[in-house]
Amino acid sequence: MAASSSQGDGLAVGIDLGTTYSCVAVWRGDRGEVIPNDQGNRLTPSSVAFTGVERFVGDAAENQTSLNPENTIFEVKRLIGRRFSDKSVQEDIKLWPFKVVANREDRPMIVVKYKGEENQFSAEEISSMVLAKMRETAEVYLGTTVKNAVVTVPVYFNNSQRQATMDAGAIAGLNVMRIINEPTAAAIAYGLEKMPVTSKGRTVLVFDLGGGTLDVSLHIDRGFDIDMGVFEVKAVAGDTHLGGADFDNEMVKYSLREFLRKYGKLGIKSNQKALRRLKTACERAKRMLSSTTQTTIEVDSLHDGIDFCTTITRSRFEELNKDLFNKCMKALEKCLQDAKINKNSVHDVVLVGGSTRIPKVQNMLREFFSGKELCRSINPDEAVAYGAAIHASILSGETYDGRLVDMLLRDVTPLSLGIETGYDYVMSVVIPRNTNIPSNKTKPGGRLGKKEIERMALEAESYNGSRKRKLALRSYWRGK
Repeated sequence: MAASSSQGDGLAVGIDLGTTYSCVAVWRGDRGEVIPNDQGNRLTPSSVAFTGVERFVGDAAENQTSLNPENTIFEVKRLIGRRFSDKSVQEDIKLWPFKVVANREDRPMIVVKYKGEENQFSAEEISSMVLAKMRETAEVYLGTTVKNAVVTVPVYFNNSQRQATMDAGAIAGLNVMRIINEPTAAAIAYGLEKMPVTSKGRTVLVFDLGGGTLDVSLHIDRGFDIDMGVFEVKAVAGDTHLGGADFDNEMVKYSLREFLRKYGKLGIKSNQKALRRLKTACERAKRMLSSTTQTTIEVDSLHDGIDFCTTITRSRFEELNKDLFNKCMKALEKCLQDAKINKNSVHDVVLVGGSTRIPKVQNMLREFFSGKELCRSINPDEAVAYGAAIHASILSGETYDGRLVDMLLRDVTPLSLGIETGYDYVMSVVIPRNTNIPSNKTKPGGRLGKKEIERMALEAESYNGSRKRKLALRSYWRGK
């Protein structure tokens, strides 16, 4: 996404708009600051709740989850820029206590009861409420109006999802100067603050496993410090539907099986308050299993007055989520393969995202990299917002820090871009995935007008160039 004009408009902030939590940071003078919210927390739940009298965002909304589950919205990042008919959307809807319907354009609309009336909100509108909360948090802390922001997204967000995030920012009253990839932002933070100084080349792998997405990216320092020259992304990989929320869901399914085995009360499956309370208990147990090998999932009066309690071990948790852990490693291998880099050539493995605290994740990475010590020197929850704030400061022209003024970011396009060369959506790739951007490529094929370009420019999540298979493609420019 191209940068918007922003110079002269004061301090710009970096916002990590997460699936489960969001974070905002600012670069002032020669240092970055992660901004606490009105509760003193540096992370704000990406939740919005509606009641008969008002709307809550953040911590206040999170407090409504068990009391008002049908009108407390969370994980909306899994809807933004998607179609209602998408398989992943349909799978998520089965797990959410709130109602999601399709509009005439097949876009998901969230149905809530607000001030006694039924309302429908798009994912962009809900996200804008979270972004507005982050903007307000920054304004209170800085004591000034905040207009400009860099917002981060997962690497595998397509153009439709990125544009929808831009739209959410605009609705929130923000000038989104640029959308950047989450692991790229984290790597900026690591490169500026924590990476060892060396005159030799250095290869940094960022493994970002958050609340809802997995991002893996490989970054190359050609022999100058990242904070003094060109910052180049070599390759990216990931999954927009793999994170802490998915680990929680597997624990919820396990707990439901245990409840039904013990009590046979099928009605719990339609008890939204019970399911939401159970998910909260599972999330708490998951966190406990990062520091202990056994804990309990416990909910008083879960359903029909039954107090539910079951023991879960770390090994059982790992067994429940083995397929998800395997997907994590496949994404890592894909990133290295695309970059044509041997794993032994990686100098630093940087952990980002709250889910990298899971011991199984750390053990898999340590084993894959032959016992290499993992880099945990940056805060995994705050690194993305911190790096986005650095980039926002550069774009705004408000920084005079010598480490920042000459920094050049060279990211890559995560998805192949091409044109439709025939009927049935057969795609001819023009710009392969993991090409450094900005990039200018030409392909013989005659002269096209603007309308033809808008119709024919396509974006693919996967492409087999040798077989030229028919693919599920999205219109790149129109997000269709």
